[in-house]
Amino acid sequence: MRTGKWYYDKPYFCYMARIIPLSEGSFTVDGTKKFLPFDDHKDSMKDRTTGSLLVEIQPFLVITDRDILLLDSGLGFRNANGVLQLHQNLIDEGINPMEVTKVLMSHLHKDHAGGISVQDLITGERSLSFPHATYYVNRQELDYAFANDGKSYLKEEVDLLPKRDNVVLTEGNGTIDGYIHYEVTGGHCPYHQVFLIDDGEDKVFFGGDVAPQISQMKSRFIAKYDYDGKRTMELRQEYMERGQQEDWTFLFYHDTKQPTTKFYI
Repeated sequence: MRTGKWYYDKPYFCYMARIIPLSEGSFTVDGTKKFLPFDDHKDSMKDRTTGSLLVEIQPFLVITDRDILLLDSGLGFRNANGVLQLHQNLIDEGINPMEVTKVLMSHLHKDHAGGISVQDLITGERSLSFPHATYYVNRQELDYAFANDGKSYLKEEVDLLPKRDNVVLTEGNGTIDGYIHYEVTGGHCPYHQVFLIDDGEDKVFFGGDVAPQISQMKSRFIAKYDYDGKRTMELRQEYMERGQQEDWTFLFYHDTKQPTTKFYI
């Protein structure tokens, strides 16, 4: 996996194959589950509603010798030119969105799944945003999203998934193509899953909202917004310890300052 661009992530050098954060920007979110753009050069948290959280919305691209992998799909916002921001981010990195081979979904909350599909501005019809990729989604998480359409889940964004041949509905724990391991964790939501990409040379861990920010990994933090906050806290500690022992690179979807890191013993 050691080909392509190298990246420097403070406080250590990370000589990884192309791990590309695809940030859609910083946002605040409150109890209404509305995501409002936040510019730290002109906005102040004091002006946001009480209890608002500041988060990055940051899917990742991981390019291996076999695949161009997209990990979660962002909010699905469009830029000023009407282009899906996630597509634009890929184009800016010199990657054709149609070349993505796999989309790995940790869960289907709207801030992670909004870019799964895109609506045609003229016809109003929806299509998968990455039609040539194979999507991997937990079957029970999809059922749960349909049953809980509302603040956190938006059924219209994921409604195409069971209707397309290029969608694999996973169950439990397993392995894709011998090197992408997935594990159902629960915690943040009942059927949340995480991914470990291990090509025999490098190990890249994507914990979705079980491991969303480096600060949460370093503290015994129980979040009220988690389905099972205590379990999620325990999982963060378990994965940090495993990552230390096995030399994982962690990808943080919601961290506003540090998208990747390793934890050293």
